[in-house]
Amino acid sequence: MKKLPSALLSMSTVALFIVPVAAAQTTPAPIQLATTTTVTPASLSLSAASRIATLAVNNCAQLGYNVSVTVVDRSGVTLAVARAENAGPHTLGASAGKAFTSASARALTSDIAKNLPSNPGLADIPGYLVLAGGAPIRVDGAVVGAVGVGGAPSGLIDEKCGTDAVATVLGK
Repeated sequence: MKKLPSALLSMSTVALFIVPVAAAQTTPAPIQLATTTTVTPASLSLSAASRIATLAVNNCAQLGYNVSVTVVDRSGVTLAVARAENAGPHTLGASAGKAFTSASARALTSDIAKNLPSNPGLADIPGYLVLAGGAPIRVDGAVVGAVGVGGAPSGLIDEKCGTDAVATVLGK
């Protein structure tokens, strides 16, 4: 049997110790999850969303405008849609776009529109419609959804129909 040079012997000995340690480290230790690992954010109920949508259509109808209203949850997913019988077909997409934009940005779409000249890229975000008429719905300071209204001759009128409906339904 041939004797190994001492340098190789040392490397072999070291390798024997490294392999078991590396193998032991490949098995992950159980993860201890803190109670703050997940969250349960508040979201708007279907019942409230339906009432807001219907009331916003009625608010605009009292002013003589045929609109469509979309109410979304905090993530921008549609919960309720209401449309006046004589609202134009484009008003559905407009109300949905405004609601999605407001929920996503957590802001009035009229404010987003005012800031568009200094940040024109906002108009390029997929799904965004940067026109007045969308408003976040807040409960205890947290955005739980948004309302978008389309069809009145002014986005600010759309916005008022929606925010008045939210105030009525939430008792503000």
